[in-house]
Amino acid sequence: QVQLVESGGGLVQPGGSLRLSCLASGSIFSIATMGWYRQASGKQRELVAAITSGGRTNYADSAKGRFTISRDNAKNTVYLQMNSLNAEDTAVYYCKHVLVRASGIYEYWGQGTQVTVSS
Repeated sequence: QVQLVESGGGLVQPGGSLRLSCLASGSIFSIATMGWYRQASGKQRELVAAITSGGRTNYADSAKGRFTISRDNAKNTVYLQMNSLNAEDTAVYYCKHVLVRASGIYEYWGQGTQVTVSS
């Protein structure tokens, strides 16, 4: 069973930065695809960024040029560096772990961390 624990959320002023971390335990982390999603109040959960086991990244248009996803396989951790934050980035941010095996596709979610951008 994979457990994901996010951290690094909080209150930040517009234009500020935050770095989110997601620590995975019980995981074959090095072969998993990791992603960051967010869900704003009253909206559907949406992909922010993802990174494959090989390091290939994918970003939502809203994140391109401002956010950077990275991973440290030695620490079983995926990061999301967020710069130039604005009010539209306010949401609960979730970490997602996807493992593709011969027996199926296994997905796990963290509990989420709140990011609030406000002056």
